[in-house]
Amino acid sequence: MHLETDEISLQQRFEEIIASEDKLLIQDFLNNQNISDVAELIYDNEEYETQIVSHLSIHRAASVFKILGLGEQKRIIKNLPAFKSAELLNELPADDRVSFLEELPTSAVRELIKTLDPEERKITLELLGYPENSVGRLMTPGYVYVYEYNTVKEVLETIRRFGTNTETIDVIYVINKKGELLDDIRIRDFILASPDVKVNELMDERFISLHVNDDQEVAHEAFKMNNRVALPVTDLDNILLGIVTIDDVLWVAEEEFSEDIQKIGGTEAFDEPYLDIGIVKLIKKRAGWLVLLFLGEMLTATAMQYFQKEIEAATVLALFIPLIMSSGGNSGSQASTLIIQAMALGELTLSDWWRVMRRELISGTILGIILGSIGVLRIVIWQNLHIFDYGIYWRLVAMTIFFSLIGIVLWGSLMGSMLPLILKKLKLDPAASSAPFVATLVDVTGIVIYFSVAYFFLSGILL
Repeated sequence: MHLETDEISLQQRFEEIIASEDKLLIQDFLNNQNISDVAELIYDNEEYETQIVSHLSIHRAASVFKILGLGEQKRIIKNLPAFKSAELLNELPADDRVSFLEELPTSAVRELIKTLDPEERKITLELLGYPENSVGRLMTPGYVYVYEYNTVKEVLETIRRFGTNTETIDVIYVINKKGELLDDIRIRDFILASPDVKVNELMDERFISLHVNDDQEVAHEAFKMNNRVALPVTDLDNILLGIVTIDDVLWVAEEEFSEDIQKIGGTEAFDEPYLDIGIVKLIKKRAGWLVLLFLGEMLTATAMQYFQKEIEAATVLALFIPLIMSSGGNSGSQASTLIIQAMALGELTLSDWWRVMRRELISGTILGIILGSIGVLRIVIWQNLHIFDYGIYWRLVAMTIFFSLIGIVLWGSLMGSMLPLILKKLKLDPAASSAPFVATLVDVTGIVIYFSVAYFFLSGILL
């Protein structure tokens, strides 16, 4: 309740100050708020977002801008006066600037780059020159480096001199005259060492670096496995080019998560917030998968047409078709989601395929027995309580349902677990084996399994 009261009072205070139109009062108010609170004010007051950014000090404006969503960033840059947007872009850290620019059309990027200072323009073009989704796009060229022959005293002087222009000074990088990375040393080691100790006495050469052309997911895995706030980035010759910080990797992880969730849900990945996407573009993103899934379901209709005579001969079987299809699809979707998540978290790799299959063989069979038993129980209860008459061969119908569910749930589990691994092997995105895709595939095969089992139990009797 206390937090809610604070939020209300902040919003009310903001409305009062904006209404006063006192520029100095507005500046003082905004510059004394937390960065996250200013961002919330922008989200809650879209009509004032440009005014809010304009009244912030340029350093705080850049800090707020880089944590905003892409839609808000685009509107702010579009609506700010030209000199103010140029000032803001120049103030942004290089990696955050590139992250914003790479989401814009080429024509807009070309115009905005012209507004950058020569040095910032050079850095930006260099970073944009690296492949999309590579570590090079995340990299910032601002870092503190020293040489192995420096003393701790000299290192601390270097930090004081250049540290203000870097994104982080938690780790100091050791290079040689060629610019090759030799080691990275935490700043605490320098603080605790005697002033006359040389850098090479603190080195252990057990550093971890990223390659500039690595995929951004590689950076995510590296940060996850190592307790670092920043990692160095090198080229093929081990020349130190820059660093990647944990905040940028967290943004990448969030984007990857959102993209995978969208694909699992059966849509193409969105490259901008849902409310900012035009209706036409939204339809295009969703239509492709829906058409593909619809065509897949047409195969289900074809399979049912193939068994039309059997359905007419034993209409009782038709009652259980929705049950059979949904059970297989649900088990497949479950398995697919679990495997995709485990792969994303690095919990399993392609080499684990047999372990996965073995587990799904066991779990799929047991789950099938559970669902099959419930299906049999339903038939027994309904038949004996005269709720519904399944005919004189109701026991055979019950056995058909029991073994059909075992087969279909097992098949769904295997398909759902193996498809992501197969796609990964083919260098495709495992998230593309989305729940709707697996469900559609299992629907078709489920019909075949169901009527094959029915033939076994009911051939010559009902069929």
